[in-house]
Amino acid sequence: MIDVGLIGFGLGGKAFHAPVIAAVDGLRLAVVLQRHENTAAEIYPGVKVVRTIEELLAVESIKLVAISTPNDTHFWYVKTCLEAGRDVVVDKPFTTTLTEANELAAIARKRGRLLTVYQERRLDGDFLTLKNLLSEGALGRPVHYEETFDRCRAQVRDSWKEKVGPGCGVFFDLAPHLIDHALVLFGEPEALLADIRVERDGGRNADAFDVTFYYPKGLRAVMSSTTLAPVARPHFRVRGTGGEFIKQGLDPQEALLRAGQPMGGASWGLEKPEEWGTLSMIEGDRKIFPRQIETLRGDYRAFYENVRDVVLRQAKPLVNLEEAARVMYAVELSESSSAQRAVLPWRM
Repeated sequence: MIDVGLIGFGLGGKAFHAPVIAAVDGLRLAVVLQRHENTAAEIYPGVKVVRTIEELLAVESIKLVAISTPNDTHFWYVKTCLEAGRDVVVDKPFTTTLTEANELAAIARKRGRLLTVYQERRLDGDFLTLKNLLSEGALGRPVHYEETFDRCRAQVRDSWKEKVGPGCGVFFDLAPHLIDHALVLFGEPEALLADIRVERDGGRNADAFDVTFYYPKGLRAVMSSTTLAPVARPHFRVRGTGGEFIKQGLDPQEALLRAGQPMGGASWGLEKPEEWGTLSMIEGDRKIFPRQIETLRGDYRAFYENVRDVVLRQAKPLVNLEEAARVMYAVELSESSSAQRAVLPWRM
């Protein structure tokens, strides 16, 4: 049994880390750093609540620490935990700068510790379905990829994500997921173009973005988000020489976790048939009538199952440090592209 300490019990810690850790065999949520409340112990009886990182690291049984705190605190928390000899999972974005990410990676390698970024949306059912279709060549040669994460939040909220500062805003919140998906599917691009902007009245930081990756043979990967979407665009729309796949809606796991639903059961992570995507094929100049493609089961537990196995020296990380650094490089290059309004070459 691996005892886990969780730093942060806001939305991220409460909905996206604690229930997943608690549902994985071989992991035990033992300590939660929660500065002002005791809700972690109320939800998870037996969990010890502490107020400082010193108290958490004083618990010698804690071998793994998960960090779900405001983005600009990631660097300090990760560094402190690594230097205390703990393995670490940190929420995305990895850090607020590539320089910080590289420094943390160097510390982890020097000390022989696991450091990985919580890119749980690699385990969304619709992403797994699309990845499978592409690997099978169901669309032919891909030529255009779109992933969109729209929200309808016209009012500016009083939250750290809405404030001005390092790591704040929709771009840092959502772009790491979308960028990671594109890099997993297609690898590093030749160049990119980004437009990161404020759309809402009274907006204090970026609340919308478009990022385009340029690949050989005409392939384009476009990642977009807006907070002014009463009608959301398709989550995925991918076109190839042999057909097109369109998928509406998001993986159901986030809504279930936000609602406090315990993980598990035969239906966890499964979509209803009416939520499945459609595949339209091309034969010559003729369109084949669209058919539904069953969405594979998504399961965020697989991330922490992998972390468990890495700690036990039985697996390699699902998200390695090189992949985490690529995302941070893309984030910084996108900011530069947007500021210059220019296509910039990928030179990592």
